[in-house]
Amino acid sequence: MKLIHNKILPTKGFKAINLFGIIFVRKGLYMSKEDINHERIHTRQMLEMLIIFFYLFYLIEWIVKLIYYKNALLAYRNLSFEREAYFHENNLYYLKMRKPYEWRKLIRLR
Repeated sequence: MKLIHNKILPTKGFKAINLFGIIFVRKGLYMSKEDINHERIHTRQMLEMLIIFFYLFYLIEWIVKLIYYKNALLAYRNLSFEREAYFHENNLYYLKMRKPYEWRKLIRLR
């Protein structure tokens, strides 16, 4: 997994963004094993959705949740992809036992 440290991506307030399996890290920030695992989970999600459908679904789900929560950060934190990655980022063996499309179990509004 390639890490690129820079001043542009991600936007301020975020540590990293995974674009097509390449991790862009905010310059000066450290990526822990758990952070990298979080991004690896996203890479697996992308691959099982043939990349383009991952981004399309991510955007649509974020818009729906933005309307529901009326808060961009809350909408982001409640995305099914993010919920799976945040919940399992501390389990460094998660990807070895993960079933395909696990994120689908986490699609809901609360």
